Amino acid sequence: ILPTRWLLQRTNTAVTVLVMVLLSSLSTLLLLPPLLFFSATSDGFLTNNNYNKRMTTTMSRPPRRLTIDKRLAAEGEALPVPPGMDGVHVGVPFDSTALYEMEQLNVSNVYVMANKSSKPMVEHFVKTLKEMGFLAAPINCDVSMGGAEDGLLTACNEAAEVKADCVLTIGGGAVQDAGKLVRLWLSAADGEKATVKGIQAAQNRDPMPPLPPQICCPNSFAMAELTHVAGLVTRDNVKSGASHPNMMPTVVIFDTTLSRGLPDWVRFGTALRGIEHAIGAICHPKATSDIRTRALQGLVLVNKGLKGMVENQDSEAAQVNCYLGGWMAIRALNTGCYPSIAHLIQNHYSARFNVHQGSCSGILSARILEYHRQKSLLYQITIARALDTGNDGDQPLPHAATFVSDLVATLPGVAKDHADANVDEEMLREFAEYMYNQHGEKLNRLSPKPFCSAEDFLEMLTRPIATL
Repeated sequence: ILPTRWLLQRTNTAVTVLVMVLLSSLSTLLLLPPLLFFSATSDGFLTNNNYNKRMTTTMSRPPRRLTIDKRLAAEGEALPVPPGMDGVHVGVPFDSTALYEMEQLNVSNVYVMANKSSKPMVEHFVKTLKEMGFLAAPINCDVSMGGAEDGLLTACNEAAEVKADCVLTIGGGAVQDAGKLVRLWLSAADGEKATVKGIQAAQNRDPMPPLPPQICCPNSFAMAELTHVAGLVTRDNVKSGASHPNMMPTVVIFDTTLSRGLPDWVRFGTALRGIEHAIGAICHPKATSDIRTRALQGLVLVNKGLKGMVENQDSEAAQVNCYLGGWMAIRALNTGCYPSIAHLIQNHYSARFNVHQGSCSGILSARILEYHRQKSLLYQITIARALDTGNDGDQPLPHAATFVSDLVATLPGVAKDHADANVDEEMLREFAEYMYNQHGEKLNRLSPKPFCSAEDFLEMLTRPIATL
């Protein structure tokens, strides 16, 4: 526009038109080589099963996006969008935001997975997807706690059969992890039925092809949607899974309305995992000062959010604090510190005894902290200070384990001891022998204080809460 005005002021119209035509032609010639390169590069990618569209659209993906309602938590402004992810949206409506992201991702055949408890809240949205022609199959609610093998394989086979080009996951950590594994299978399936062995083999391909995108709408605070690790539980009740940077979900949308009606053991148990993630990062042998600083910031926020939800479980501000603090904690843990000692122990406890991981933290977190307290004392003092919201400084600072056990005692629906999970002493002895014999070397790499025997491990498991 500006060159045209300048020319018109100094020449006649014919000269102006001639100059503008020449400029237009020059622009076309300059743009032609990149366009040809883009076309050739796109054609070169049109090779992977049924995901041609996904692979070409990744080349024109919009910049990474972060949306946090400023009324709720200003702390979120400093949070980076995790590597490999397009966007994180906190405190916004999930339905309109998900439709916007589907448009950005250029997808049209969406496979929807949800917890059974979330299904009633999203049925209207699923109906909308169907009316738009975007729904690949009826909503899948087969994935159970921990990501049990049978439900996972059903979802993998369904998604592959309908050739889904996007996975939408609504619910807790098990569903979010299952969505990652479904995407992994979608990128590898070639007509055969899914198996755990086949899914795990797919994570080892080199080069790893791009996976179909995943839009995660969590209803709680497990934070599985912010990692590229996915867990599952085999038919033998063994914790397993897969991991690859390409498995990082594409978009996360946290809408507090999805948590309405959640049972207490889910709401408070998953938020307690944020405490666990922060503690695990702070005490990890490989943690740096930057990791510990980030984890401590997350610990303060989750602690504040949990106490706010105890007072009002539907508090939007408290839930967002739990989510943002959990985000800080899980990103700290996953920056070279995964798994922590507590993660390893609690994952196996959960799989062996069918106990939700929030309750695993309720039962074990303080005990594990107390076990290695002397070897991680300086870090545990920072944990205690972060959790100390009522001490005026006149009293000695209690141990970190005391703060954790006192917090757990206030949380509705979260198991506080083994008896609450129907785990008896004989079961614990067998578990201690299994963990030490099968995983002793790894336990001692992760724990600030090593376990010298299965008896050491059993002593940690059975330490009375009152003595903490």
